Amino acid sequence: MRRLIRIALILLLFPPLLAAVAGWLSGPAFLHPIRRELTPDLIREAEASFLVTGTTREHFEVQAPDRALLLGWKVRPKNPNGNWVLLFHGVADNRVGVLGQAEFLLRAGYSVVMMDARAHGASGGPMATYGWLERNDTSSIIDALESSEHPKHIFALGESMGAGIVLQSAAADRRIEAVVAEASFANLREAACDYAGLRKYPWLGKTLFAPGTWTLLYRDQKLAGFPVAEVSPVKAVASRAFPVLLICDEQDVALPCRHSEMIYAAARGPKQLWVVPRAFHTAALGFQPEEFRRRVLSFFAAYSSAAPGQTTSMPRLARGHGSS
Repeated sequence: MRRLIRIALILLLFPPLLAAVAGWLSGPAFLHPIRRELTPDLIREAEASFLVTGTTREHFEVQAPDRALLLGWKVRPKNPNGNWVLLFHGVADNRVGVLGQAEFLLRAGYSVVMMDARAHGASGGPMATYGWLERNDTSSIIDALESSEHPKHIFALGESMGAGIVLQSAAADRRIEAVVAEASFANLREAACDYAGLRKYPWLGKTLFAPGTWTLLYRDQKLAGFPVAEVSPVKAVASRAFPVLLICDEQDVALPCRHSEMIYAAARGPKQLWVVPRAFHTAALGFQPEEFRRRVLSFFAAYSSAAPGQTTSMPRLARGHGSS
């Protein structure tokens, strides 16, 4: 009987202990994601797209408050409507990762800013902080944009990590008037639970493998020096009432729809949630391109006619689901 009890205790305690060790070891990798280099092939791919749409790109260099050098492009359409959209890519990606979104926005007359996030692509910065430092980076980008351009309105669109960053940026900087966010994380703790649950069983990340979540976030907080609990798009949308179109992909296992649903529930401003049938992580544009373009352009158009700073008085948008 004692032997059975010892075996049972080992079986019960081994997974949490293993998870705790794994979380501790993976902490640095979370802050230093794989860097997707901006290769000549990727630049040629972007140039080909800009050539087809008749747009022109300009090198854009911005110094962040901590002196990290952020690199990207300003891209203008042939017939600009005076409005600018800031595009934010996902983790372990670079500015070319939002080229598809840039294409249809440029065709519609929007000028776009495509930047490599800190610690991504060609940009500097010692580590990624998922919004803690990036929200200040965004303000510096807007400062630089306004010093050389005269935007009528500034909007933003983000994918995955970029979605989380832009939601937090909009809470910190009122010059961002409306946000489209696809597959955002609700907060770092909730995202860590999904990863600890092997991207299939988030309940494992909150129960048996919870020590992995705790050690990952604890070590990252110590290494990076920022409060993990404050890196939260949920808190961001609750702190400022700005218009938001949330897009969640029905088959997303990386950041499931409950993240977008949590953000939607907390948002104080005009809001809309679109659940895209059959789409996996950040694949809404690929699965329903026409509907994606229609919804995004309609959303930005609704706020393009308002005077700058007046968008939050617009009518509240309803929750909606995409058709099969």
